[in-house]
Amino acid sequence: MRYFFVVEEDNTPLSVTVTPCDAPLAWTLSLQELPEDASGEGSGDPEPLDQQKQQIINVEGTELFSYKGNDVEYFISSSSPSGLYQLELLSTEKDTHFKVYATTTPESDQPYPELPYDPRVDVTSLGCTTVTLAWKPSPTASLLKQPIQYCVVINKEHNFKSLCAVEAKLSADDAFMMAPKPGLDFSPFDFAHFGFASDASGKESSFLTKPSPKLGRHAYSRPKADIQKICIGNKNIFTVSDLKPDTQYYFDVFVANSNSNMSTAYVGTFARTKEEAKQKTVELKDGKVTDVFVKRKGAKFLRFAPVSSHQKVTFFIHSCLDAVQIQVRRDGKLLLSQNVEGIRQFQLRGKPKAKYLIRLKGNKKGASMLKILATTRPSKQSFPSLPEDTRIKAFDKLRTCSSATVAWLGTQERNKFCIYKKEVNDNYSEDQKKREQNQCLGPDTRKKSEKVLCKYFHSQNLQKAVTTETIKGLQPGKSYLLDVYVTGHGGHSVKYQSKVVKTRKFC
Repeated sequence: MRYFFVVEEDNTPLSVTVTPCDAPLAWTLSLQELPEDASGEGSGDPEPLDQQKQQIINVEGTELFSYKGNDVEYFISSSSPSGLYQLELLSTEKDTHFKVYATTTPESDQPYPELPYDPRVDVTSLGCTTVTLAWKPSPTASLLKQPIQYCVVINKEHNFKSLCAVEAKLSADDAFMMAPKPGLDFSPFDFAHFGFASDASGKESSFLTKPSPKLGRHAYSRPKADIQKICIGNKNIFTVSDLKPDTQYYFDVFVANSNSNMSTAYVGTFARTKEEAKQKTVELKDGKVTDVFVKRKGAKFLRFAPVSSHQKVTFFIHSCLDAVQIQVRRDGKLLLSQNVEGIRQFQLRGKPKAKYLIRLKGNKKGASMLKILATTRPSKQSFPSLPEDTRIKAFDKLRTCSSATVAWLGTQERNKFCIYKKEVNDNYSEDQKKREQNQCLGPDTRKKSEKVLCKYFHSQNLQKAVTTETIKGLQPGKSYLLDVYVTGHGGHSVKYQSKVVKTRKFC
């Protein structure tokens, strides 16, 4: 692809900057020699450029500068002769995007922000999931008083040489990859004065060039880039967070001139985040409930090594707050991987002298608390048996101004059930209820005044294992939070899903 522009007077300063975006470029700047009669001498008027280019299109000019690669490269001359200049660009790999800036007033323009005497990006702090970066400020802001902002780029592949390259990588839209068709959409000679406005100020333009012709057809896919760009204003210290432990990242900083929208790259760096400290593995004892706390997005490891040979092993998990992910491995082999919310029971096939490693992983919302029990004798476990449905059902037609009737399911095992009530605001939501309550807290944490009653019940016929209860002494038009606790033989309590009921205001 070729572009032409005119320098009208001798001894004119000239600066041309080419920025490849997503592929290497080979580019050459040359001065075209015009035929003597092309100057228009004797007529009083110079010939139009579209006539001149017909005369020189097959004439080889004087090469002034050439470069091949993907660096941002410059041609600078303090004194250039007048004439017609040709900029020829070639992409040998693929369709590519690039930017060109050309000016005859480089001293006054200064569109690209300047770098400090030490343009390196330093890593000042390194953690498992965070890296703190620092760099010296650009003189463009401190000395020239021009508005600038810094952009930090993080990725796992390599450092970038220009912000243009970053944006090309980030772009998921391939519309810009559709090249205009020379002769139909434009002619290269339409850019006769490109980079040179009437006031002689510089101008940056971005273009797309096609690769050199090759046999066959090539399709280029653009997978989603694992790259992040964060613009942070004029701060020159920044902490990158939410990184993965023991992972190498590449960090680049670009300073952008807010007026010209042009940028300059600092010398990027790379760093590997620290490994997570190896956590102590908690030993589980057969048949004993263990309390576990897991940090937000953290992990805990537990080990269960039954003393005697066993045919089956049962895990009971009671997630007190948000859901938690559990993985169980037997002698290194993954047997189970699930998210657990509320209370769950898993029964796995045993093996003589087998050892089980349990990994608990917290979620992104917040810390997790849970109770876990592992046993080879499930008949003697501490957790009460639970029905598949642990909801409390309220009967709307049986509501009065002072009472509410509810029902819940039981099991074939005889357990103790206690129901509690608590007055709440009318706008008390399910999300608020879930957020505020620790599902593992037992009835011993409730006020005595909130207790309604306790009862035992079970049924060998599961279809009849249901009980109803009417809560009396309520106030008209008020909302109440109802909780049912079931306590097993081992003394461990489990709370059913809470229910909010509202009494009638008028009866």
